[in-house]
Parts: sequence; structure tokens; C-alpha cells
Amino acid sequence: MTRRAGVVQFQGVYYAYPGASNYALEDVSFEVPEGGVLIVLGGSGSGKSTILKLVLGLIKPESGVILVDGVDITRMTERELMTERAKMGMVFQEGALFDSLTVAENVAFRLNEQRDQGPEIIEQRVRAVLGFVELDEFYERMPSELSGGQRRRVAVARAMAHQPALMLYDEATTGLDPITASTISDLIVKLRDLEGASSMLVTHQLRDAFHVAQTFTFIRDGQIAYNRVDKLEILWGTEFLMLDRGQVVFRGRQKDLWTSDHPYVRNFLS
Repeated sequence: MTRRAGVVQFQGVYYAYPGASNYALEDVSFEVPEGGVLIVLGGSGSGKSTILKLVLGLIKPESGVILVDGVDITRMTERELMTERAKMGMVFQEGALFDSLTVAENVAFRLNEQRDQGPEIIEQRVRAVLGFVELDEFYERMPSELSGGQRRRVAVARAMAHQPALMLYDEATTGLDPITASTISDLIVKLRDLEGASSMLVTHQLRDAFHVAQTFTFIRDGQIAYNRVDKLEILWGTEFLMLDRGQVVFRGRQKDLWTSDHPYVRNFLS
């Protein structure tokens, strides 16, 4: 079977923030496998969030090419980018919910903006995605009534409501307790394995990165089940990219990450 190109591709991308003396990203190349997840690791200032801004078209590279779903977005206008962004769902570290809207209204926000579905269809979809994140009973609640973990799960529901081909997670588990963070990581796995969403997970939380990399989910007897692989086993479609000061110091599978002898990688993993 011929392997299809990644849903996101960076080809020799360079970017420097205005006034900066160094590149935020320097000759960065990678791809996000279709239906898989790319986990982007690195310390503060390594360039992780810059990658997401480039994928969204919020900033443009100085050189190199960025493809999203086979389309070159490198020099697109803001109007052209709106079409490409409609293919994406974004989950921020803070959740970024609208405090004046109910949970249901938050989840339906993008669907209402698109104006191509009736209210009954939108309500069905909202209830379905809230069920997916196991918050269907919170339909009428306000964000102020939710815990931090619940707000993050609503943010995931909102991001997936319009059925994007690409999910982007920017430190989605940061600031959460370990149990709640594992719940969010399980949602990322569910979206990958049950919904077929391609994903980019930007994080510095190794615990959560490896949870996603080692966990897979499936349906057994009509119920969602989870299983885990050993850290040296290869789970299809999950790859790592590690950055240090804007440069790629590792790119590959988890098995190779654990056995890498690169000094920065060894120090980061320790």
C-alpha cells in the first residue's frame, strides 16, 4: 500500500521573531502522520509553540514550506487561511472558554458560526461530543461551575465539535493534577484511535507524552477499552520531535527516543 503524505509537513522551515538575534526555529522538517500524533517536546523557549503558530498561519516562516492536508499555506492571505483553519481544532493550556456562555454554547460556538447546520443538528452534535468527553450532564452549566479538568475537557469537546482533520494541543495537560491530566491524555488517545484525528501534542510533561505514546484504545463488547505497550514497543502513528533552541535534536519513534545518545535528549529524559 502506498503511504500517504503527512497531514502536516514542515520542509526546511526557518523563523525568527522580530528583533530577535537568533532563530526561534532553524531548518525544521517533520510531518504529522495521517491519523497519528506527533508529540513535540522541549524546554521553555525551544520553539514548540512557534510550530503551532506557524501551522495556524498566525505567523509566517522566513523560508521553507508548510503544507497542511497537502496545501501550501506558507504565503496564504488571512482570508485564504480561514478555510484551512476550519480543518483544525485547537486546545489551549487555559481552556479559553467563554465565561458568559454555557457549556453547550461554548461547544456549539464554531458550529453556529459556520451556519450550515440547523439548530437540531447542532444540538445533537453538541450532546454527542459532550458524551465523548463524559460531560453530557454539564450541558447547561456555566464555566465558572466547572473544575479545571472539566473546563479542559469542554475545551476538547469544543475543538472536536466540527470534526476537524487535525487537532492541536498546546500544553493541554499543564497545570492539572496527575489523575486529571491522565483523563485529558486518554481523550487525545480516543480522538486518535476512535475518531481518526491527526494530532500535534506540544508539551514539556513527559508523563503525559508517554501516556499518549504508550496507550491505545479500542471497542470491546460495546465498551471503550484501553491497553498499554512497553516503552520500547512501537505504537503505529505516534512519533516524537524534540527541539532545543529552535533546532531538531530528535525525530522518530518512542523506542528510538529512549535509546538515543544525544546529550540533550538524555538530559531531558532524566
